Parts: sequence; structure tokens; C-alpha cells
Amino acid sequence: MQDALPAFVLNSEGLPPSTMNGTPKNREAETPPNPASDERLMLDFSQGKAEAFAELFARYRQPIVGFFRRRLTDPGQAEELAQETFLVIVRSASGYQPRALFRTYLYAIAFKILRAHRRKVAFRATFGERKSAQDPAGRDGTDASLILREAVGKLDRVDREILMLREFEELSYAGIAELLRLPVNTVRSRLFRARMALRDLLVAEPQKSPQPKLAESKEGV
Repeated sequence: MQDALPAFVLNSEGLPPSTMNGTPKNREAETPPNPASDERLMLDFSQGKAEAFAELFARYRQPIVGFFRRRLTDPGQAEELAQETFLVIVRSASGYQPRALFRTYLYAIAFKILRAHRRKVAFRATFGERKSAQDPAGRDGTDASLILREAVGKLDRVDREILMLREFEELSYAGIAELLRLPVNTVRSRLFRARMALRDLLVAEPQKSPQPKLAESKEGV
């Protein structure tokens, strides 16, 4: 995705009208406190400020690419789906309402795109499209990162998503609960279970390089 999107978003389809005609609405001439919140930037973009999207893209490009890289084996596919995520943000900007943190809104879109991609892959596999079963991603990491990847892959599917959203995407418990449609207390208990299970798997791994260390998460809500 090579920072391609904000120039400006490949073509103008679906952008807020004032972004298109070059005459953004007059807004107060104040300088907002810095740094501007994600929600403020998204509201500004929805009202025609293209530079607000560029800032959001700069903040979240690597985290969103990482989100897909941790869940897919093909790094090129991860880049494509990350770009698709930002295109959805652009196309839906005019209807944006800050009902939740922008971060949660963004990852909800990424989840939908990931699920659609998995359905497509499953459909192709069912109808005989042959794809290499080799894993082109993750073979270039350290031994420790490969051990961690394999151990995470052995966790229960929901526990795995909760762990990854907390440890890697650093979402709050409330944000994870909203994304996965689970009670917050369920998120807490399953996260604890996932961490314990992962540590057991790593301890059981024979004679491999130092165990990857899980950061102790802060209590975010």
C-alpha cells in the first residue's frame, strides 16, 4: 500500500462534496488543541477537510496493515485489505457519526472486510480453486516470533481474537466487547483464559529461543 492512498484517495469517488469542489465549509478559525482527536479528525474529514483524512491515514496505516498481517498468511493480501479498509472510511465519511471511538469504528470495518475475505477464500476452496498451501508470511521472523504465532494459532478462535485485539491492537475491553458483541466481563475472563493458555503452550515448547513476552495490559475502558 506504500502510502498511496491520500493522494487523494486514488480518485474522488465517494468523497465528501466539499472535498470534491475545493470549497470546504467555513469553520471556526480556531486552532484545535493538538494533537486533534481521531474523532475530531474524522468529523473534519466528513465536512470536507482532506488533510484530516491524511492525518488519520498516517496514524493508522501501520496498525491496520499489522491487523491483517497477523491474521493472513499473504502479506500482499494484507496490504490490499488494509487499503480497502481506508477506502471504506472515505466512501462512508459523509454518514459518519462519532457514536464510538474512531479506533473501534475503524477496526469494525477491518473485521467486516476480513470476514468477507475469508468467506471468499472458503468459497473458492470449496469449488476447487487451487491455492498453494504454503505459508509465505511469517517465515522471515525470528524463532521467538514464529513460536508465538504458532501458539496463538492453537487458541480457541474467540479467545485468540480477544487476545490479539488487546495485545496487538491495544483496544479497550469496551472496544473489544463492542466489536465482538460480547459482555465486557466475558471479554475480561476470556482474555485471562487466553493468556494462561498461551503461556502454557509457550512453556511446553521444547528448547526454543527465549519465550516471547506478553505485555501486561493496562486497564483501558
